[in-house]
Amino acid sequence: MNLIKKVIASAMTLITSLSMTISEARSTKKPFSSTIMHRWEVNTTDSGGTLIFSDSPEYVKEDGILYSDVVEGDARVLFYHLNDSKTNKKIAVVIENVVDKPNIVKITRGGTAEPSNKFLAVGKAVQAAYMRSDFQETLYMSSGDKQVLQRSMDNVIIKPGQLIYGVYDFNATHRVRVTVLMCPSSSDPIEFLNTARILPKDEQRLRGTFKRMNRTITAKKIYDPEKDGIVYIVLADNVNDVYKTGIDATDGSQVVNFGNYGINYKIDLRTKKNNLTRICLSPLGGYYAGAMTANFEDGTSNVILTPEKRTYFGDKTPKEPDSVQKARERGHVLLTNYTELAELGAYSGKVSFEYSPPGASNLPVNLILMKN
Repeated sequence: MNLIKKVIASAMTLITSLSMTISEARSTKKPFSSTIMHRWEVNTTDSGGTLIFSDSPEYVKEDGILYSDVVEGDARVLFYHLNDSKTNKKIAVVIENVVDKPNIVKITRGGTAEPSNKFLAVGKAVQAAYMRSDFQETLYMSSGDKQVLQRSMDNVIIKPGQLIYGVYDFNATHRVRVTVLMCPSSSDPIEFLNTARILPKDEQRLRGTFKRMNRTITAKKIYDPEKDGIVYIVLADNVNDVYKTGIDATDGSQVVNFGNYGINYKIDLRTKKNNLTRICLSPLGGYYAGAMTANFEDGTSNVILTPEKRTYFGDKTPKEPDSVQKARERGHVLLTNYTELAELGAYSGKVSFEYSPPGASNLPVNLILMKN
């Protein structure tokens, strides 16, 4: 009985603290059968290769090495930097064969966007490009050889105030050094690397090497919208979905990937067949713009922009009060007419979503399941 009273009291606190208006980002095709959401129980496992993450200094004022480390096997490199100098620059990823034998680097996936000062648009474009990409490029490297990961990087000019963001998956047969650098627009990145110094990190310290770069989130049971009501899975909140820790190879310090940027999620859901489940994404931290992929049992897939009809959303969602955040972390929160939603579709049976926190966007987010 005391537990029931606590749940009712928490719900009333949430209702009192949230004053709502209808958001243009939310579909209103059906009214909600309930306003209280419950956290859906999941299992989480990490696997895969190594993430090289370069986002510090984010605002780059001078030329130099932004991040560098050695990897082997499956890897991913993510770079996110703004030219904060007064002249045009290049930002490139250089791969160096550090073993005394031939090496093969196969680029299996990736995406980038044209440099721009519209940061949310850049973040969304890169996510969509990465989700849609399906290509094979190969670097054949002799001992000591250095090559730019993508030839186009040597031709992209970044003007002052512009952001460049990219993410690439690759496999190296043997050990290679991966270096992200900024150099003058007239320079050859490989020649520049020979004399470049490592730049100090900024206060955010968002750079490092992170093992097991993929995360699988699996629902513990089949979701039945008639019986289970509205449920949510929270992503990248560092409570229910913990941030990755790693090492900054430039100084040996331990670092935290605040937001799990560059971590590729696979979210496996099972919903009751013959009973459509509506699935949505909801931002909790503010401005958000990204993309996801829905993968189906028959092998087909669909890339979904989040949101679809606007560049971004989440701008109409004020910061959560502490009481609401704590309630969400404990496992219950309100879904209201005020909640901003990006539609991911209606599904029956098994569906798997691919997700990665997009650069320039705010976190965490909720994945919400409800009756269609």
